[in-house]
Amino acid sequence: MHIVVIGAGIAGAVSAVELLRDGHQVTIIEPGPPGGEQSASYGNGGWLSPSSVLPISSPGLWKKVPGYLSDPLGPLTIRWSYLLKALPWLTRMLASGRTWSRVRKASVGLGPLVAGAPELHLKLATEAGVPHLVRRTGQLYIFPTRQDYLDSKTSWDIRRERGINTIEVSEDELRQREPHLDRRYTFALYCDDGGHCTNPGAYVAALIAHAEAQGAKRIQGTVERLEIVNARLQAIHTNTTRIACDAAVLAAGAHSRALAHQAGDRVVLETERGYHAVIEHPEFEPRTPIMPSDGKMVYTPMQAGLRIAGQVEIAGLEAEPNWKRAEILLAHARRTFPGLPADLPAERVKIWMGHRPSTPDGLPCIGRATLCPDVVHAFGHGHIGLASGAMTGRLVADIISNKPPTIPLSPFNPARFN
Repeated sequence: MHIVVIGAGIAGAVSAVELLRDGHQVTIIEPGPPGGEQSASYGNGGWLSPSSVLPISSPGLWKKVPGYLSDPLGPLTIRWSYLLKALPWLTRMLASGRTWSRVRKASVGLGPLVAGAPELHLKLATEAGVPHLVRRTGQLYIFPTRQDYLDSKTSWDIRRERGINTIEVSEDELRQREPHLDRRYTFALYCDDGGHCTNPGAYVAALIAHAEAQGAKRIQGTVERLEIVNARLQAIHTNTTRIACDAAVLAAGAHSRALAHQAGDRVVLETERGYHAVIEHPEFEPRTPIMPSDGKMVYTPMQAGLRIAGQVEIAGLEAEPNWKRAEILLAHARRTFPGLPADLPAERVKIWMGHRPSTPDGLPCIGRATLCPDVVHAFGHGHIGLASGAMTGRLVADIISNKPPTIPLSPFNPARFN
C-alpha cells in the first residue's frame, strides 16, 4: 500500500522505516527539515529510559500545583490567559493519577512501550549508520537524602513491579561517581538498563535519510485536510498539493488534534511546552544522565555539550516562548553543579522551546481512527516520545500490515476520549 506518514519526528521516522520493512510505499510530510528545531524530537532530554513507566499525575499532585505555580523557580507554570482553555485537560490530568491503582494501571500499559528502549534504538541507529549516537550508560536519579527517596518509594516500587532494576548508591559512592555534584545530594538510585541519545535531532534526521534511501519520498509542507469519503481515506491535502494514498499515519505530535478530529476522534491533547539549555564546552560532564528529585529536569551529556532539559509550561501552541524558563534551568544547573561558571558567556549557551504532545492520562494514542480505519494515530507521547518511539513505529507497521501487535494496544486506544 501507499502510506503517508504525517510528521517526521521520532514516531513518524520509525514508522516510516518499519512500514518500508513490511514492503509498503511511504511518503513522509514534515513542515521543516527532519530533526529540525521545529520538532519536539530535536530538543528533548535524550533519555532512552525503560523506567519511564509512570504518568505525569500521581496521588497528591493537586496539593502541590499551587506551590509550583507560586514558585518562580518551580517546574510548572501556566499562562493565566490560557487557563480556561487548559482547564479541561488539567482537570482530567489530575484525576487520572488520583489513586495509586490508576497509576499502576497506566504503568502496565507504558512498561512494554519503553522496555528495552536503548537496544531497540541502537538497532535502528545502526541500520541508519549512526550507532555512535545511542549510548547504553544507565541513568542516575539523585536525592538530597535517603528519606527523600523513601518519600517517593511507592513510585519506585511500581517501577520495580514493571521489571526495572535499581541499585542504591551511597553518599561515598555518589561522590566517586559524580564528584562535581553539589554536596547536598547524599543518595542516588542507578538504573543500569537505561541509555541516552547524544544528538536526538541528528538521529531522527538519519532515520529519515535511511527511509529515503530505502525508497521513501519526502515532502516539505503542512497537512491541512484528510480527504475521507464513505469512511475511507482517499488523499492527504497539504498547503501545496494533494497526495492520493491508501492509509496515513498521524504522527504530528502536538499538532495532531485537529486532524484526529477529522478522522472521528475527539482526543484530549495539550502541549506541555518544554525548554532546554545547552552549555557548550562544559568544564565537566556527568558520567551518566542525571535527574535530581528536587529539580524535575534532566542533565544529559550530548555531542553539543551538557543539555539541561525540563520545565512544563501550559500556554498553547501559539504563545511566544518565555525564555525565563530556560534561565531557570541554568540556575538549577549551577546549584546542582557548583563548578559551573556563574557568568557563562552567551555564545556558550543555546536555548530552545518545544511542544510535548501530552494526553491527560499519560498514555499516547496508538491505533486506528474511529470513523476512518485507514488513519492510524501515533501521537501524544508526552515526556517519553524518544524512548517509546521505537516500539510505536513497530506498532504502527503491525496495525497497517494487519499483523498481531508486538505489545498490547488496548491501553493506547484513541477512542478512549470519545
